Amino acid sequence: MKTILFTGLAALAFLSSCESDDSKTNRTPVSVKITDAPGRYDAVLLNIDKIEILTSNGRTTLDVDDNEPFDILEFSMGKDTLLANETVASGRLQEVRLILDDEGNEIIVDGEHHPLFTPSGQSSGVKIKVHDELIPNVAYTLLLDFDVANSIVQQGNGEYSLKPVVRAIPEAVSGAIHGVVMPLDAAPKTYIVVDGERIGAVTNADGKFYFPGVEDGTYTIIIEPENDAYENSTMEGVIVETGIAKDVGTITLDLTS
Repeated sequence: MKTILFTGLAALAFLSSCESDDSKTNRTPVSVKITDAPGRYDAVLLNIDKIEILTSNGRTTLDVDDNEPFDILEFSMGKDTLLANETVASGRLQEVRLILDDEGNEIIVDGEHHPLFTPSGQSSGVKIKVHDELIPNVAYTLLLDFDVANSIVQQGNGEYSLKPVVRAIPEAVSGAIHGVVMPLDAAPKTYIVVDGERIGAVTNADGKFYFPGVEDGTYTIIIEPENDAYENSTMEGVIVETGIAKDVGTITLDLTS
């Protein structure tokens, strides 16, 4: 039995059981990559088996190249890894599904290994704000932004469950925001507001944060330290341009009075 994680690009009640009868020449080369928002764990191992892509003209199953558990935390702060390459039915991009093996998904905390339990059929993620057309014979890259910090829940019995929060980002139409928050013991969460929704990230061990998949525009960064000794902070007027990673520098938090 496989566990299926949905990254919604358009809500659909059912998936087509087969590809449409359109000519097989109407296909688009697609690359699927994955990146991660940092999380405060030693490692988070995911074992992704297949990826299904649904367009308005059919469904295609992509085999993940390695099909071996990998540590998603190794691919944060602008790094990513290729999951699969395949040609898919051209048309309106509607849905992506990640299919995980039941075994090999685990989290390492303070040196101890714990299995990650994933509810079957767990629906998650944020709808992409650009509804792209896959054009025949024009290569397309889709980046999946896996938010580890908000995807893992520790249960009362000490076990860990995976309730994935994933954004789908068309790389060619977005920029990024990154910076550093100090001091380190503030342990802050950082947010930006995108189309009325908060997108969050935690800082890594060096105080760095990174927001990929940000469209052209002007944004406010909201910083909320978990350490009550420090005050919340905001940075307004952050301008993002397509294809550029905006460095906002170091943000130093004030002590509470």
